[in-house]
Amino acid sequence: MSLFPRTVMLLGSGELGKEVVIAAQRLGCRVIACDRYGGAPAMQVADLAEVLDMTDAQALLEVVRRHRPDVVIPEIEALAVSALAELEQEGITIIPTANATAVTMNRDQIRDLAAGDLALRTARFAYASSVEELIQAAEPLGWPVVVKPVMSSSGKGQSIVEGPEGLANAWSNAMDGARGISTRVIVEEFLQFNLEITLLTVRQHSGETLFCPPIGHEQERGDYQCSWQPAELSPRQLNQAQAMARTVTDHLGGVGLFGVEFFLCDEEVIFSELSPRPHDTGLVTLISQNLSEFELHLRAVLNLPIPKLRTADAAASRVILAEQALQSVSYAGVEDALAEPDTKVLLFGKPSARPGRRMGVALASAEQLTEARSKADRAAACIKVRSN
Repeated sequence: MSLFPRTVMLLGSGELGKEVVIAAQRLGCRVIACDRYGGAPAMQVADLAEVLDMTDAQALLEVVRRHRPDVVIPEIEALAVSALAELEQEGITIIPTANATAVTMNRDQIRDLAAGDLALRTARFAYASSVEELIQAAEPLGWPVVVKPVMSSSGKGQSIVEGPEGLANAWSNAMDGARGISTRVIVEEFLQFNLEITLLTVRQHSGETLFCPPIGHEQERGDYQCSWQPAELSPRQLNQAQAMARTVTDHLGGVGLFGVEFFLCDEEVIFSELSPRPHDTGLVTLISQNLSEFELHLRAVLNLPIPKLRTADAAASRVILAEQALQSVSYAGVEDALAEPDTKVLLFGKPSARPGRRMGVALASAEQLTEARSKADRAAACIKVRSN
């Protein structure tokens, strides 16, 4: 039997990490939030905060060894994964595992695993380490193509390229948006998909793998804009997606919640990407499920029972974006947004803004998906990000 409180260290302290901290503290945990800058969202609710460059292996080893947490939960991709492997050998639990974190931090490793070792259906793709290689790799895929850094987040550095004349700019954009020191891109065929979904997949210490109802979502420039649950899939599509998600998460191992993304192209289900942690599209579960993705993650991590999931008839989310660069921020229209019945507003507490930065999210539930999505859209539109 586990004893509480447990000490949890969070590597990355964004808006998703903030919800992980809240879920952990509700279970009596002591939480240390780490990030590269002070005052990050998760730090605002954690017990302790540490500011460090988490790509610096020695700095990461020092801070973890000093605190000796029971569990380390990575929340971002830009980490010194060699340090995580060393810490795991010292008996510190890394979620889901140090190896799974390393494999999923780069698009090339997870794509090679999915398409190669596991033989999952993916978009056709190739890699390039220069503009010249990108030109050669893109042509056989047909136009348009999608160019992405092998390591980035929230769509940074991603481009849709209509023809060879756009590849040089796409390369520059990918290098500017990349995290870490990689100078490699992945170029993919552009899929004409009907729907893009996230299948939240929960691996437990003991017990079967669990799936939340699928979440539909829309992106712009690779960054999530809105999501809804449940997404409409045929029984065959859902079975395919669950089988593929189980295959890849079983291979990665460990415990916790994984966000597994798929494209639906007619009846075909195509693997896209995987995050070994709560997913931004899953913010909708804060209003749609009796246990949010963050609570599910913590229960799996801490080996606690997970009861049967209950979900709303329909729920949706819509992001609240900044329109300009601001050194400090305030918000207008919150009272108007909350006048909508069955809505919630989350303001992430980011200390500054830039055009297109995600500053919050509006959530809504209803009996029908069209109603839930409209309510979330209206609530988000009410809120304006202004200078403080």
